[in-house]
Amino acid sequence: MDFVKLGRTGLDVSRLCLGCMSYGEPERGNHAWTLPEAESRPFIRKALDLGINFFDTANVYSDGSSEEIVGRALKEFARRDDVVVATKVHGRMRPGPNGAGLSRKAIFAEIDASLQRLGMDYVDLYQIHRFDAETPLEETLEALNDVVHAGKARYIGASSMYAYQFAKALAISERRGWARFSTMQNYVNLLYREEEREMLPLCREEGIGVIPWSPLARGRLTRDWDETTNRSQTDTFGQTLYAATVEADRKVVEAVAALAETRGLPRAQIALAWVLQKSPVTAPIIGATKPHHLDDAVAAFSVRLTDEEIAALEAPYVPHSVMGF
Repeated sequence: MDFVKLGRTGLDVSRLCLGCMSYGEPERGNHAWTLPEAESRPFIRKALDLGINFFDTANVYSDGSSEEIVGRALKEFARRDDVVVATKVHGRMRPGPNGAGLSRKAIFAEIDASLQRLGMDYVDLYQIHRFDAETPLEETLEALNDVVHAGKARYIGASSMYAYQFAKALAISERRGWARFSTMQNYVNLLYREEEREMLPLCREEGIGVIPWSPLARGRLTRDWDETTNRSQTDTFGQTLYAATVEADRKVVEAVAALAETRGLPRAQIALAWVLQKSPVTAPIIGATKPHHLDDAVAAFSVRLTDEEIAALEAPYVPHSVMGF
């Protein structure tokens, strides 16, 4: 496993991050396809055995049970100082006022709740899961700065938003002398390349670590377009990502399949290799619910795509509507 600095920080992370949304009690939250604890633990253990030290979860995943499962597994399988744990805040955790969002009250309540579920004194990376247009950005950034200075998080990061919003946040933090976002967790894959227009250049210029979510487009790049899974049939958010560009996206999936056949490789390795070669990507966040998912992800490091192969993969793409998610 290769390791790299996370943005401009001194933190060393594996070039793959294990996304833990797949691990959670199915009866909690709105992801009925998640793996319960007993089925989740082997994947966390295998990731560690493969050299992955970077784990990403969120308070909202399976109503907090993802954090609980990850925390217990890492406590048993690894030393706390040897792993990098990231979680997120923004989604609704309880009904009523202040049960979601990025207010000072919500952030202070949710960092403590996340730490309790994880069974940890701190997280390495605390991220805002989405932009909160209903809370003053200065309030959110000051609260995150206070979380860092309280020792509850080592670094802070952001997730999908518009590039202008991220640039504004970076400027405010710099002007006020507050802890600055070190990472951007955004949507980057062969089916959605709009981040190449502004967000990725901004991150490259500002030294931001890029840790894309869903680099395999929720598995769509790994199978025939019309093939379905339990997750694809029940993942309402995922279904909205591709509804407007079906025919073009289908051609991209077919291009991945054609190159995979030519190279004699699984499609997942081809699609992930493309992301790994995209500057300034630091560590794609990969999901794993079958043993070969982790094997394919690690094997993608040895797949070097030529300029001609990259051009063939990218050729069918058509512009998509830019989404701040």
